[in-house]
Amino acid sequence: MKTVCCIKRVPDTTTRVKVGAGGAAIDRAGVEYVVNPYDEYAIEAAVKLREQTNGECIAVCLGPPEATKDLRTALAMGADRAIHLVDENAETRDSFSTAKALADALRPLQFDVAFFGKQSIDADNYQVGTMVARLLGIPSASVVVGMEVQGNTVVCSRAVEGGVETIPLPVPCIVTCQKGINVPRYPALKGIMSAKKKPLESIPAPAISNRVVVSKMELPPPRPAGKVLKGDAAANAREVVRLLREEAKII
Repeated sequence: MKTVCCIKRVPDTTTRVKVGAGGAAIDRAGVEYVVNPYDEYAIEAAVKLREQTNGECIAVCLGPPEATKDLRTALAMGADRAIHLVDENAETRDSFSTAKALADALRPLQFDVAFFGKQSIDADNYQVGTMVARLLGIPSASVVVGMEVQGNTVVCSRAVEGGVETIPLPVPCIVTCQKGINVPRYPALKGIMSAKKKPLESIPAPAISNRVVVSKMELPPPRPAGKVLKGDAAANAREVVRLLREEAKII
């Protein structure tokens, strides 16, 4: 089978985020970027399926020129080749603009299964993978925690309240991956060295108008200082209950 893993370059979760001068985007100065953690599950799923079926695995990323580093990570994890849709302002794209550009890039690949992370940890919209499926007119399953291939059908499992939902998808299809679907491999030295020789095609990302515009971005208010209770334990217990009822209003 031919598989595709679509990845995104996101700020590292340890980064101290600051709002930029315009007030509608983050300040990129000093920000460390990594492969979106949920997309690592997508890479592993795509590579593993390619290994099982002796097919081809293609990594695709819409991002600035620096995103070649993240595509090399996907190649080091086992992807065979990569396609970089270059856009210096990729972070300003909304879900639709991103999905439309990716759908246009995926359409000529004639893939069997395309994998996405269930969400990106920066925007948290849970939209792009499902939008790409809709634009391509193919079936999809989201937040998938298990997968099995049966002939030309991909049987996906989703965790739902009280049980597991099973969704059979005919190929071609799109799967968005949740934690638990696999354990992403670490790139070994051999993979890192071979990734430097694997083909990486860079093409300009198409200009597509956003349908959602961020007008303002601000940090959450600082947390109030905590309270320390000292003295009699029984009196402190009564005071905790009072605070939870009257101030926190959670009981």
